[in-house]
Amino acid sequence: MYILGINAYHGDASACIYKDGQLLAATEEERIVRVKHWAGLPVEAVKFCLSEAGIGFGDLDHIAVSRDPWAKFPQKVLYALKHGMPFSSIRKRTTHIGGVREIVTDLAQKLGYSGPMPETHFIEHHHCHMASAFYASPFEEAALLSIDGMGDFSSVMRGVGKGTKMKALDSVTFPHSLGFFYTMFTQFLGFPHYGDEYKMMGLSPYGQPKYVDKVRDVVQLLPNGLFRLNLKYFGRLKTADWMTLEDGVPKVKPMYSEYFTEQFGQPRQKGEPLTQYHMDMAASVQRVTEEVIFHMAEDLHKKTGMKNLCLAGGVAQNSVANGKITSNTSFERLFVPPAGHDAGTAAGAALYLYHHKLGHERMPYQHQAYTGARFTKEEIADFIKQQTINGFELHYLEDEALFEVVAEQLAQGAVVGWFQGRAEFGPRALGNRSIIVDPRRADAKDLLNEKIKRRESFRPFAPSILREFTSEYFVIDDEVPYMEKVFVIKPEKRKLIPAVTHVDGTGRLQTVRKEDAPRYHRLIHTFYQKTKVPILLNTSFNENEPIVNSPKHAFDCFIRTKMDMLVLENYVLSRKPLKHEKKTSANHLSK
Repeated sequence: MYILGINAYHGDASACIYKDGQLLAATEEERIVRVKHWAGLPVEAVKFCLSEAGIGFGDLDHIAVSRDPWAKFPQKVLYALKHGMPFSSIRKRTTHIGGVREIVTDLAQKLGYSGPMPETHFIEHHHCHMASAFYASPFEEAALLSIDGMGDFSSVMRGVGKGTKMKALDSVTFPHSLGFFYTMFTQFLGFPHYGDEYKMMGLSPYGQPKYVDKVRDVVQLLPNGLFRLNLKYFGRLKTADWMTLEDGVPKVKPMYSEYFTEQFGQPRQKGEPLTQYHMDMAASVQRVTEEVIFHMAEDLHKKTGMKNLCLAGGVAQNSVANGKITSNTSFERLFVPPAGHDAGTAAGAALYLYHHKLGHERMPYQHQAYTGARFTKEEIADFIKQQTINGFELHYLEDEALFEVVAEQLAQGAVVGWFQGRAEFGPRALGNRSIIVDPRRADAKDLLNEKIKRRESFRPFAPSILREFTSEYFVIDDEVPYMEKVFVIKPEKRKLIPAVTHVDGTGRLQTVRKEDAPRYHRLIHTFYQKTKVPILLNTSFNENEPIVNSPKHAFDCFIRTKMDMLVLENYVLSRKPLKHEKKTSANHLSK
């Protein structure tokens, strides 16, 4: 049985394909079309998934779409009528029935298919979020929590999962949204783009939570374990006019009201410096956001009595909050999937259909982060042959030499683009499409921002650590394979790894196990053998663009930046001569 999962006409459009419950492929459309957070119809992602499965559109048994236009339909209509929205606006702003219902037809047309259509299922957005976490988790039963901006007229859904079944317990209805709350303050601090929330999260440790009491007036906790917004602070919500799609690009309009600016001051404009007030405000908003998350989670624990929590949704990308959940609630274990954001709803839709609706048993637990594009050594060789590589050294290194050479260059201060295996599904580079650096370098952040990333200086870089050394470096010993939690680094280790230690002594770690990422694990282990440090700095392989997907994307990024070395599987391009006894030439390219 083949099931295609789709997230369409929503931020981070994506597609995935399952065969008899086994994930064969999943990717975001942005990786292929090269537009960040692309939100149209994921035609190229669907083509990729079908190709990976070796089937055509007509071979699909089911298509699961992570939208349900009829979800909370009465609430949608009542809200629209209450605020004087015309019927045409009701359809456009609150139901999208026409557009959603035409997704599969439009896909078939784009793919040139005109035969019998696979059975199509429209599944509520937050059910998809919860399913993407629960059915991919190692838990037989768990409490479920989905938190984001808005999807199908809900911003939060809480539930339980047992075996193959899920049950929703309650939800938060539009316009009340913790995601909107966080986005509005992100805009206020001068970060206006869709998906910029992580910038405020990175800024928050530079401030003190001086304005917590003031911020608490914007979002208020309720006795039922949920929350509500003080809508005086928000503009545009009455008309649902806060976001537009322009050629597939989601654009968010300012959400704050005049009352908001009266209370908090004028928003920071482009080019204006970040002041201590901005940093303190970021710290205050982060603190209140954590309070709301802990409030909802602890109440969910009381209602369910379960020890495991599965978390998903855009707000679940707040890795700082995630790292504190088990310490601030009664839950003992937390699972966040690699694509906890909206792209992951494609997988959630397929999983919900297969397990909950069709009743099929779950597959044994396994990590499922590496599901994207892959390229053979022959394909990479063919690509390299077509490039002008004057001024670079080109070598083909067998594995034994490759890991030795790259680890040695890292230890000597090189910035390396590391392109291996299948691309990751989700917003994090996890060692297959990564830029890596020696974490001992105190100047690594400035070096990366100067050579490649050109991003805000306050944003931290993440440590990838061999799983078996986690307790030696971090206060909490947990498995964090998807870089989804921030933990405190032990004080005595911070000076040893300054490049991945944030200003508050934390790190957004990725634990790496040999069985999950054998090549990345081997590289870190080889670096450890040379330096006695079992960690590498890992940041996404990109330059203000989606993470690279193909050898061409990686090569282009290498050429236009000051990266020292590019590793495409076993092919190595270097700006500097490689001095190593194990290096070999790439003359076989001419054969």
